[in-house]
Amino acid sequence: MPSMQMFGRRWLAGTDDLVFPGLLELLMRGIWLTLMSCVLCRYYQWTFNCVTGGLLVRIYLIGIVVMHSIIILIVMVLVNRSAQGAIYDTKARRFVPHILVTKIILLLPEIGLNILGTIWTYTDCIQCDHEHFTNTVVEIGVLFNWVMLGGLIFLLAMVLDPVGSLKIQEGANSNVDTDTLLHRKVTRIWVRRFRWFFCWLIRDEHSHEAFSQAAGLMSSMFRNTDIVPSDFIAGFVLLRVKQKRESREQRRLALLAEQRYNCTSIVSECFTGKPNWMCLKKARHYLQLSVAIYGWPFLIYRYCITGLFKMMPKFLCCACFRAKPTVVKEDNCCLCNFAAIRYMSKLHSKDILFASFVNHIFELPFFVTADHETSSIVIAIRGSLSMRDIFTDLTAVVEKLDAYGVPPDSYAHKGMLCSAKYIKSELENHNVLEKAFTNFPEYNLVITGHSLGAGTSVLLAFYMRPLYPNLKVYAFATPAGLLSREAARIAEDFTLSVGVGDDMVMHMTIDNVEDLRTNMIQVLQSCRLPKYRVFLNGFGYALFGVPSRDLESTWRHRNPSEMRNSPLLSTHSPVLSMITQNDGFSADIISNNQQLVPTTSSYPYEQPITMSPTYNEIVVRRYSKIRLYTPGHILHITKKKKSKEQKKADKKSGTDSNEYNYEMRWATPEDFKELRVMPRMLLDHLPENVLKTLDNVLSEQRTEIGFDLAQLTMI
Repeated sequence: MPSMQMFGRRWLAGTDDLVFPGLLELLMRGIWLTLMSCVLCRYYQWTFNCVTGGLLVRIYLIGIVVMHSIIILIVMVLVNRSAQGAIYDTKARRFVPHILVTKIILLLPEIGLNILGTIWTYTDCIQCDHEHFTNTVVEIGVLFNWVMLGGLIFLLAMVLDPVGSLKIQEGANSNVDTDTLLHRKVTRIWVRRFRWFFCWLIRDEHSHEAFSQAAGLMSSMFRNTDIVPSDFIAGFVLLRVKQKRESREQRRLALLAEQRYNCTSIVSECFTGKPNWMCLKKARHYLQLSVAIYGWPFLIYRYCITGLFKMMPKFLCCACFRAKPTVVKEDNCCLCNFAAIRYMSKLHSKDILFASFVNHIFELPFFVTADHETSSIVIAIRGSLSMRDIFTDLTAVVEKLDAYGVPPDSYAHKGMLCSAKYIKSELENHNVLEKAFTNFPEYNLVITGHSLGAGTSVLLAFYMRPLYPNLKVYAFATPAGLLSREAARIAEDFTLSVGVGDDMVMHMTIDNVEDLRTNMIQVLQSCRLPKYRVFLNGFGYALFGVPSRDLESTWRHRNPSEMRNSPLLSTHSPVLSMITQNDGFSADIISNNQQLVPTTSSYPYEQPITMSPTYNEIVVRRYSKIRLYTPGHILHITKKKKSKEQKKADKKSGTDSNEYNYEMRWATPEDFKELRVMPRMLLDHLPENVLKTLDNVLSEQRTEIGFDLAQLTMI
């Protein structure tokens, strides 16, 4: 960090990335050197009895031992130099590129010796006496060397930056138009990468558009930011330490106490004043249908051993040749997805009116059912489960929302908007809802989904409301970057969004990712530890948590001039006009207005910093100029560790042995404007964990109600 310069270009690796690869190479070459030294001692005298090629065998044996010895010494120096200095202290590692060039040059004589060993071992050109140990070691060693050389060449190809030429980058520094051309070139490279890695995806106009949008996003996010891939891992570790320090400071100043006053663990108290259709029990019921649409892959994931046996009674074998009670599209011959839906939702096959498992870019699986328990026709839409869904997620540009009843300047996430239009057209083409309401005219329409399906459900509701004004949406783990602010406010009339804990997707917007990138660059600058130490610490954090001592010892304090002159970002880059922040201030975006918001932490500098007006500007948005928000009424459920007093009270009452209890609050879309690195940011998004949380909340509520009734009876 920053990227290493070698052979007149930048590479996708830093001078501090060679510690662990070097140690691995030392281990392998040490073993190989020991074995070849034994071979040299045992077999050297035998080489004088060779019929032909004895001299070549001696050259090979001595050359291999000498070559490995030299390379081991060079790698030891390389590892030592690569481990010097903090992530930002490139001066301490200034000799690493020269050492690495020397090692790469030594590949040529090593390849020559390996060719000689191949001729000796696998041809008859050299005829020497057979010695089992020697021949076995040399045969294995020659193959191992070819594999290792191939791995090194592949590694060099992987870290090659296609636009890393220093001449190109110098041209970009002096010419804005050249920078634009560079962005287009990087975008084309990303498109080629997507087409190569995901060649199995169906090629149509949707895939081309999704690849282009995802490539533009990747190029815009990190163009002219001098960050290598390993910096992302280190940055996430450091952000976790930083955010834990900030949380500790906030707790110390009792700033979080005010938020807790708005939280409650009583469901009835939380839903006081809300419409009747907003009910946690109903939400849990519809979440079960949202989970069911994930089909047989999710069922096998949940029940690795018994999943198949759970589905078997629901199978309809040879369904390709038999009449089906329901219109089912793109399922397999045994209707495995349909069987999984029946098992997880506990629905009868006749109640499932339509099921589509077509899964392309902008085309999501969904099913329609008549839910007699709630007297509703339910459309359940699947969340992300395949790479096609990921590209739908990554098509994150804003698209105009042309639905009835929304302001003319309303915008939405393009990928989810296209998915909503696709489902609407499928429903209309098969007359699904008309037939459903003909049979059940008194039922209401409900749309539900999880993750990508939740966002698509809300957008589909905007298009369905003119025909079904009383429809309701139950969305779970709804993506944050879905609707412009006014449209998100309108969605409160018919949408209940439920989120759990530190769900990453509920904080995932383009703006938040840009802010995360900014914070990542800042913590990389401020870290006082070498990168290999950050990786080792991160492994320890994953196992044992972040110790208090690391909250202070990780950071160093630098002058403002050092931060302004940081090469982590190119000076001409439009990514940021401010890479550092005043002490006591952090960059934040409130709605579409840009301002400085005071924070409680002095991280990571000791003295206040007076910035020039240029540095007081906030992040310049590259990819999206319009902030998108989470729609509807947002119920946020968090897990809180019980105090010792609560645990003692539970033991006395015998009502609950759980270590945690759950708190609920009604959040606003502005509460999800920061993407934080948390241990459960991925786990809290999984549908089974959301379902488990709702089950625990309802179970805890029933226990408390039962305990209160018992007390009243005793009184």
